[in-house]
Amino acid sequence: MADPEYVPPKVWIWNKPSGGRFASINRPIAGPTHEKVLPVGRHPLQLYSLGTPNGVKVTIMLEELLALGHAGAEYDAWLIRIADGDQFGSGFVAVNPNSKIPAMLDRSGARPIRVFESASILVYLAEKFGAFLPTDAAARAECFSWLFWQVGSAPYLGGGFGHFYAYATTKIEYAIDRFAMEVKRQLDVLDRRLAESEYVAGPDYTIADMAIFPWYGGLVKGWIYGAAEFLSVHEYRNVQRWADRLFDRPAVRRGRMVNRTSGELASQLHERHDARDFETRTQDKLPASG
Repeated sequence: MADPEYVPPKVWIWNKPSGGRFASINRPIAGPTHEKVLPVGRHPLQLYSLGTPNGVKVTIMLEELLALGHAGAEYDAWLIRIADGDQFGSGFVAVNPNSKIPAMLDRSGARPIRVFESASILVYLAEKFGAFLPTDAAARAECFSWLFWQVGSAPYLGGGFGHFYAYATTKIEYAIDRFAMEVKRQLDVLDRRLAESEYVAGPDYTIADMAIFPWYGGLVKGWIYGAAEFLSVHEYRNVQRWADRLFDRPAVRRGRMVNRTSGELASQLHERHDARDFETRTQDKLPASG
């Protein structure tokens, strides 16, 4: 027997957990839940993050800047375990009132500058170091258009498709079909663009690629949601070619390791405080806890 149709009440009241595996941290109010001071390392940039697609955007950017020789891009990457509610600590909320990773403090000047939201951090770093963002007006506009295409599109992939396909406690056919259709449309948009352009914004590698790759490159490579077969990602050959090209970049590979807490132990660098950490501090090289 089918469940009766849900009729929304006149006024919604938060009276039960929601959000599947994230129910313990979902709430309809903002602000801190506990006092916790954020750690501060020795580098100019302090990143507080987790190796989700949004977090990976920024660590890729930082590793690419260091690869170009920008010593001022040295950073400490501190792990924020969102499943444990670290993002609701008072120190983190002071850096990002929205309690989402990633968040960054630039301590290179007289006064620390906070930057939150992943695309905002990418733009800030690109302008600070004069890299990966075109200066020509037309090329710059194209880069920003694709950067914010990702900002507007990814919630349908993550909070929409990803939630209902991978995380929701009940599989709802309507919801999965609705968001699968939209994600495949987005993949088609990207595939058509990459059929005519080497990189997303044009002939040069930019912050637009760094923003899009962890989400859509990760999707077609089967790294997120386990949905590659379900979405027939092999159909998007241009996206596949582009994703492979980006993954061949050493800085991209390093960026994917930072603040990562899943997958092979050799691919997990929970915190990054020195370039040598990639060789000496991955989880396979540390003594087992417990």
